[in-house]
Amino acid sequence: MSDRVTYQFEYAERLPAVFVGAGGHAYRNVYPSLAYAPVDLRAVCDIDGDRAQTYARMFGAPRSYTDHREMLERERPAVAFIVTAYHPDGRVQATDLAADCLRAGVHVWMEKPTAASAAEVEELAALSERTGRYVLTGLKKIFAPAMEKLHAIVHAEEFGRPASISVRYPQDLPAPERRADLNAMRGFLDHLYHPAAILHYLMGPVERFGFEWEPVAGSTVASLRFASGAVGTLHLAAGGGPASPLERVEVMGSGANAVLENGVKLTYYRPGRSGEYGRTGSFLVDDDAAALRWEPEFSLGQLANKNLFYLGYVREIQHFCDAVLAGRPPAKGTLADSLAIMRLFEAYQRVPAGTYVTLPLEAP
Repeated sequence: MSDRVTYQFEYAERLPAVFVGAGGHAYRNVYPSLAYAPVDLRAVCDIDGDRAQTYARMFGAPRSYTDHREMLERERPAVAFIVTAYHPDGRVQATDLAADCLRAGVHVWMEKPTAASAAEVEELAALSERTGRYVLTGLKKIFAPAMEKLHAIVHAEEFGRPASISVRYPQDLPAPERRADLNAMRGFLDHLYHPAAILHYLMGPVERFGFEWEPVAGSTVASLRFASGAVGTLHLAAGGGPASPLERVEVMGSGANAVLENGVKLTYYRPGRSGEYGRTGSFLVDDDAAALRWEPEFSLGQLANKNLFYLGYVREIQHFCDAVLAGRPPAKGTLADSLAIMRLFEAYQRVPAGTYVTLPLEAP
């Protein structure tokens, strides 16, 4: 994907689009990202008609609806964007909405989580296959520029095979007796998508899984073995201070490693030789082995300094639109990616602490 950004009005071809959802997250992060994508927003839908009308007016759509089926029938869009909440039973509203869009012949960009079970993701994938329409879930972490650069580093020949990974992310896991309750697990489901997407993107499928849990803050530390043979840990670190950086990712290779802190500070410790132990008088290594470091400057009014860009929102929407225009499935944020995440979620739901299992689990 090119780093040069095209503004919405500059595209020669734009996709007729509709948007389902008029909430705070969509207002802050998703609607504004459409300004940099090849879309022509035709209508907004929300069960609150006043909000739908307000959002339509603010973001340039000529019409608003309270019934998404009526909107799909009347507008006949090429693509739909879905940012909604949860059903009273804890299921994800967007799952059913996405299915309705696919049946109407519409490609779907949907905010995570894709669903509340692996089986629902599989059903959506089967429907996508039958209708020939794509679904991309907003896995922003794997579209963030720094994470894409980390992926390029750890899969380069000089890095060697990625051998291990550690990911830290702030999230608590409810007590065992509450894990079958989707409402109790709502925050865990919503947030697990971020670190789980990182693990799958950088290292591939998890083959073996087990974790330990502590009951005070609800923190967990999981031990992972990937299908590649690599190993890793996922530290879901509850109880941290509100000003603490949210996340840290480190990947080890063969004589090299790379660290991404807080999603924007990337350091690559390149392969090379160190001085003789006990005989070297300087800590400075040769220039061709010195660490490389990238971080934003946050001073200029550049697009790269907008959170819509460094968090990955714009890039995931651009990727979706490019795929639809090119008539090819998305390469990232796919339903296969979501299925891998849901298998990890269900393992946290069903596997007792201290027990190690092979993934995917058998159906309950």
